Amino acid sequence: MLAHIPALLAAFFASSVEFIEALTIVLAVGVARGWRPALSGAGAALTLLGGSVALIGPLLARVNLRVIHLLTAALLLTLGLRWLKKSILREAGRMKPRDEAAAYERELKLLQSPSAAAFGTAFNITLTEGIEVVFIVLAIGAGAPVLLPSAIAGALIALLLVMLAGVLVHRPLAHIPENKLKFGASVLLVAFGLFWGASGLGLAVPGGEAALPVLIALVLAGALLTVRALRG
Repeated sequence: MLAHIPALLAAFFASSVEFIEALTIVLAVGVARGWRPALSGAGAALTLLGGSVALIGPLLARVNLRVIHLLTAALLLTLGLRWLKKSILREAGRMKPRDEAAAYERELKLLQSPSAAAFGTAFNITLTEGIEVVFIVLAIGAGAPVLLPSAIAGALIALLLVMLAGVLVHRPLAHIPENKLKFGASVLLVAFGLFWGASGLGLAVPGGEAALPVLIALVLAGALLTVRALRG
């Protein structure tokens, strides 16, 4: 299917953004309070999230497809447009980019307090960011169940790469262009949201899945033109 690659890329880019932000806090926990509570907290959250995907995924098959398309479109457009707005403002110089190094230093100072819960901090940040990943993966794959494995694969690849980078550098991934990742992810999420939304409303999409690359190109072109206009 033509939609498999966009589904994998959308899940990969979006998940990378979330996992990078989670990694920053987990690293701060490990440095400040020890790696055992940091890794056990993050691991417990990932286990819970994995179980949620395994449980919810099969249940989606029992819901009316048009309802699924409308719900997933609403979710993808809400998240995608929010990310796209921030990405456009950052690319245009109207908003400061997220600074992972600064976020790491702030969290490190907070964790110096004896009352700070190391396990809870690692668990909460991983669960919070991971919930968005789960929603994104399910939303991308729910419209067409055959896309779910591609979306899951994209998220897992992102998780493994971010974890590997964290193990190798032991520092926040401040040099990775997170805004570029978020920009690309938001374009893909908005395109999928438009596609599933049209399907949920019963509108015939010319070309079917072949329209997805066209939608992606149109959303990207619109975003780049907006960046250019704001810079001007």
